[in-house]
Amino acid sequence: MKPEEIPLLHALGTPTISPDGKHAIVAVTRPDLDADEYRGGLWLVPSDGSAEPRRLTGGPNDADPAYSPDGAWLAFVRGGDGAKPQLYVMPTGGGEPRKVTGQPLGAGSPAWSPDSRRLAFVARVPEEGRYGDGEPGKERPRRITGFQFRRDNLGFFIDRRAHVFVVDPFADDPSPTRVTEGDFDHGEVTWSPDGSLLAFVAARHDERDSTLTGDVWVCAPDGSELRRVTATDLAVAAPRFTPDGDAVCFLGADAGSDGRRLVCRNLGLWLAPLGGGAARRLTDEERFHVAESSYVPTAGGVLVTVENRGAKDLLRVPYAGTEPDVLIDGPREVTAVAHAAGVTVATVADTRTPGELVALREEGETTLTSFGRDLDVLPIEEVTGTAPDGYPVHGWIVRPAGAGPHPVLLMIHGGPFTQYGWHVFDEAQVYASAGYAVVMGNPRGSSGYGQAHGRHILGDVGRLSAVDLLTLLDAALATGGLDASRAGVLGGSHGGFMTTWLAAHHGERFRAAISERALNAIDSFHGSSDIGWSFTRDLYGEDPASWVEQAPLTHADKIEIPFMIIHSEHDWRCPVEQAQRLFVKLRLRGVETEMLLFPGEGHELSRSGLPSHRVARFEAILDWWGRHL
Repeated sequence: MKPEEIPLLHALGTPTISPDGKHAIVAVTRPDLDADEYRGGLWLVPSDGSAEPRRLTGGPNDADPAYSPDGAWLAFVRGGDGAKPQLYVMPTGGGEPRKVTGQPLGAGSPAWSPDSRRLAFVARVPEEGRYGDGEPGKERPRRITGFQFRRDNLGFFIDRRAHVFVVDPFADDPSPTRVTEGDFDHGEVTWSPDGSLLAFVAARHDERDSTLTGDVWVCAPDGSELRRVTATDLAVAAPRFTPDGDAVCFLGADAGSDGRRLVCRNLGLWLAPLGGGAARRLTDEERFHVAESSYVPTAGGVLVTVENRGAKDLLRVPYAGTEPDVLIDGPREVTAVAHAAGVTVATVADTRTPGELVALREEGETTLTSFGRDLDVLPIEEVTGTAPDGYPVHGWIVRPAGAGPHPVLLMIHGGPFTQYGWHVFDEAQVYASAGYAVVMGNPRGSSGYGQAHGRHILGDVGRLSAVDLLTLLDAALATGGLDASRAGVLGGSHGGFMTTWLAAHHGERFRAAISERALNAIDSFHGSSDIGWSFTRDLYGEDPASWVEQAPLTHADKIEIPFMIIHSEHDWRCPVEQAQRLFVKLRLRGVETEMLLFPGEGHELSRSGLPSHRVARFEAILDWWGRHL
């Protein structure tokens, strides 16, 4: 795979199923290098596999489809070509889409009322004189009184709060009605089965700006009878009513006694009764980390995706919280799920495709699409090393074609509480296709291996992570065909943190390094990052004096190998000063150092940045390795 082939990498959204279970509709999105945008349309897929998928809409960028409960209508979000995303509705029997919103900052995903007559959605409401209503450089100053006022890839949000709206899409002139009020953000709205209630998440408590906790709220569709159904002791997301309407499921994690502790904690599935009583966790806190993707309450239990050693399994979790049933497992990743009329459709990625639709029925499993058929990918080889304390460190090798010996790249993921897994990963494929063996894995600190695995590194991140990463590299080298004398190390975010750490403490193992969007100086990250105020103390410990020793920047005077820094100018997760401080320190010492800065991009450049920037980044990385390995 070459950098310019990223348009072959499609992404599937969450599917929707017709009420009779006969059809699924899914958004398929790809990078478009000519337009330098992402283009996507909706595809109609028979759920029994009896016919080829058929393109339903032409975009330019359509997403988040939702069948109406009566099956007669399809709602979706349309954006692209510089337009704000808005809601559209079209008849499922054929016809032109009709625009039903004109929100100044765009509209979120649609949710149909049970009678198929109304849509609920979330949209940001700008303060007067901001965000297009006046000159940006002449806006009045923002008055900030709490920690939470901006977010990477979004920007400032305290002056454009997210609110719930309801609209009649069939009115002659659809006019959304605002349901929520106040200086709060609301999100992820859904309807009760009888249409009498809306549920959503919001942090409306007095300490909302200094904690990570929030609540699930319900109200009537006109905004009356507002009440919370949780106890403001969890970080919460994605409410869904149970089929009987007696309770609300949601995703949540314990944020600790001060409401600020979420690092390396498993996200769980919870159930809150509407009639009163405490919410209870349905998934085991130690074993299961629920992936932040779609999930579906059904009559027989909740369909939910959990991380598992690089895989993402689809489980059916009983409402009693007993042992779940495994519906899809193995070396693949379920990224979204939908269910209707006894038919389950999931988006599933594996080592050959970024994702396909799969249908589950009593008689078995059927793959419905082949959107990734044009991809030519290299295989993934599993490898496990044994750390000095006997702990197994799990990972993979993506090898170039041919016998080798090949130069080696140790690639480190961000987070740290996330995982590499069983899917087509563009980075590994591009580097391996260029002749480099890519070693990647999930050392302690990663998710998907139990909560204790993730929390092992707290308070001593660099040193403890390095032990497992070097264990994995040694295990890969022991398989043969790799050249240990031509090794490089690279990673982004936490992976960049560890790249700098390894270059300083174990530089003899590597010829060169690339650190991307990294946290390098813990003290300044604490105050400059959008998450620094909570993340720093949780991951690196309570004592600011210990942050100095743990910071990679402190040890940069030990770095002697050529070092490349990649960063985005608008990164607010790891602000650009993190790159600049490291660049200046290395250059002043005479270390061969380059810095590549991307304008207009945030922390997610490598995954969702402009297609032209993603290609330019790949080209710069390959040029660097070509010069040094």
